[in-house]
Amino acid sequence: MPTPEHSLEIELSPGFHDLDPMDIVWHGNYVRYLELARCALLQKIDYDYPQMRDSGYAWPVVDMRCKYVRPVRYGQRILVRATITEWENRLRMDYLVRDAVTGETIHRAHTIQVAVDLGTGEMCFASPPVLFERLGIAP
Repeated sequence: MPTPEHSLEIELSPGFHDLDPMDIVWHGNYVRYLELARCALLQKIDYDYPQMRDSGYAWPVVDMRCKYVRPVRYGQRILVRATITEWENRLRMDYLVRDAVTGETIHRAHTIQVAVDLGTGEMCFASPPVLFERLGIAP
């Protein structure tokens, strides 16, 4: 069961360079916003990408699902919440993007990452103990 320590929210305001010809945020930029929230959450648990590498594992994203509910516009303040919801056999993060003023849902997504042993290049079928340690959970 996720705890508050397994969740983090950041605030962003898209710049002009994030817009498409329709004057709304281009759909591909949402991936960058999710990555910013994911990295902030991983930093919070002291298991960001450099610590993953140093522990002997890479954690590539192997699946990503996105649901676009409303467009984001230039200068709009948004909140991006990342929550770790699975960790036993893979690392799943759920995301919720909301308008910072109204609280309206703008976007929902999730990513799935798997551990890959950097020494062998083999995918792990269970998450390594280091992830449980960083989450403060007994395996």
